[in-house]
Amino acid sequence: MPCARASGAWWTYCSKPVGESVIKLEIEQEDWPINGSFIIARGAETVARVITVQLDDGEFRGRGESEPQDHYGESLESVIEQIESVRQTLASGMSRFRLQTALPPGAARNAVDCALWDLEAKRAGRRAWQLAGLAQAPAETSVYTISLDTPARMAAQASGYAGWPILKLKLGGGSDIDRVRAVHEAVPGVRLIVDANESWTLQELRDFSPQLKELAVELIEQPLPAGQDSALAGLDLPLPICADESCHTVESLASIRGLYDFVNIKLDKTGGLTEALRLAAAAEQMGFRIMTGCMTGTSLAMAPATIIAALSEYVDLDGPLLLLKDREPGIHYEKGRMFPVSEDVWG
Repeated sequence: MPCARASGAWWTYCSKPVGESVIKLEIEQEDWPINGSFIIARGAETVARVITVQLDDGEFRGRGESEPQDHYGESLESVIEQIESVRQTLASGMSRFRLQTALPPGAARNAVDCALWDLEAKRAGRRAWQLAGLAQAPAETSVYTISLDTPARMAAQASGYAGWPILKLKLGGGSDIDRVRAVHEAVPGVRLIVDANESWTLQELRDFSPQLKELAVELIEQPLPAGQDSALAGLDLPLPICADESCHTVESLASIRGLYDFVNIKLDKTGGLTEALRLAAAAEQMGFRIMTGCMTGTSLAMAPATIIAALSEYVDLDGPLLLLKDREPGIHYEKGRMFPVSEDVWG
C-alpha cells in the first residue's frame, strides 16, 4: 500500500493492512453520565453516549471511541450499522487507507480508524505518536469549558477553575457580553476563548467582537451558522475567528479560506486520526492556524486527538473532566495540563 507525506510538513502516515491474521470486531455502546449537565446554544447533554470499537487479532487489541452527533445526522443505530458494514473487510485486514473510502467522515469511521491506529502501534511495538511522526509524546494544556448559563452561574463555575491558565466559555447570543464580563471579573488572570456554536447573527458578531477583546478574550469559535460563512468576507474584526461546524475534512477548506483564521479539528468530524492529520497538514499549508477540539467522551476518545493537539495553538480536550467519572486507566489532568497518554489507555 502507498505511503503519503505532506511536502514540508511534520507528518507521515503509511497506509497498510494491519496484518494477515483474522481480525475480530467488537462494538459496544456505553453511557457515561455527565457531572450535572453540559449546555451549549443547541441544548443540554446529561449523558455522553459513546460507541467503542475493539479489534482483536488474537494477540493484540486496538480500541477506539466516538460519540455520534445528531446535529450531523448521526445516531447510535446509524453509527453501529456503518461499522457493521465493514466487519468482513476488517476481518481480512482492512488498512486505514482503505477505510477512508469505505466509510464517510464521522463517528463510525473515527472509532474504527483509531482502533486501527492502536492495533498497529501495539503490533509494531511503538507508540502511535511515533507512527505519526512526532518527536516526543504529546503533553499539552487543555482549556476547561464553562457551560452556557446565566452570567452569575457561569462566573461561579469559572471560579472553581481559577488556577487553570485558559477557559472556554459557551455562549448563545443575547446576554453574552454580560456572561463574559462576569467570568472575567471572577477570574481576571485567566485567558479566555468563546464558542457561540452557530448562535450569533452577523450584527452580534460585529457588536460583540470589540467588547470581547476588551474582556481579554483571545478567540471566537463558530459565531455564525455553518453555511453562512460567506457573510464573514471582508469583515475587519479585532479577534481571530475559528471554524468548527464549518470545517470537517480537507474538502471543507477551500470554501472557508480567507473567512476564518483557525480551524477546529475534531476526530468525530474528520472520521479519525488519519484524516485529521491530513486536514492539519492541508490547513497549515493554506495558512490556517489549528485548534484541537472534542465531543464529550472518555480518555479513550481524547487520546488519539492529543497527536493533533501537539500541532495546535489551542487545545480543547476536556471531555473526561465533564463526566462524573472517566474510564480507568485514563489521561491524567492537572489544572489544565494533560500528561502523556499511557499505552494502557491507547496507542
